[in-house]
Amino acid sequence: MRFVCDTMLGKLAKWLRILGYDTYYQSYYPAGALDQSVMEGRRLLTRRRETAVRYADALLINADRVGKQIIELKEKAPLKPLPAKWFTRCLVCNTLLEKVEKEKARENVPEYVFYQDVSGIRVCPSCGRYYWQGSHRKRMRAQLEAWGFIGKQLTPL
Repeated sequence: MRFVCDTMLGKLAKWLRILGYDTYYQSYYPAGALDQSVMEGRRLLTRRRETAVRYADALLINADRVGKQIIELKEKAPLKPLPAKWFTRCLVCNTLLEKVEKEKARENVPEYVFYQDVSGIRVCPSCGRYYWQGSHRKRMRAQLEAWGFIGKQLTPL
């Protein structure tokens, strides 16, 4: 599933990217941009009823908080994210992350991260952001568990 989120769903777009979904989002869309995204096969997620009725496969998200939005989407879509795809996209620009050369990683991440697990460091080839498994990821996984995406029987990533 690929999504496009309207301007009111930026936090939801971020969490969909965390789950590994290809999710296009901008804080402003020029005329025709949503039409183009839908024509490319993306499913529109919107909080505006007027926008939802314009697109056949759009999903109207009623909740105003990201936790409730993702639970609502999980029920409507339904979302079945694969844990192997989690944390594989840039949270800023939606590009798939890539493994990084050891020397590039050394120059761009904190020293303790480099020496803990250089193999777990990823880079966004579009915007150059670096990602690694840190306490922020543990908090995200805890949030995903609270939203019902992780069961106690699943092994941690």
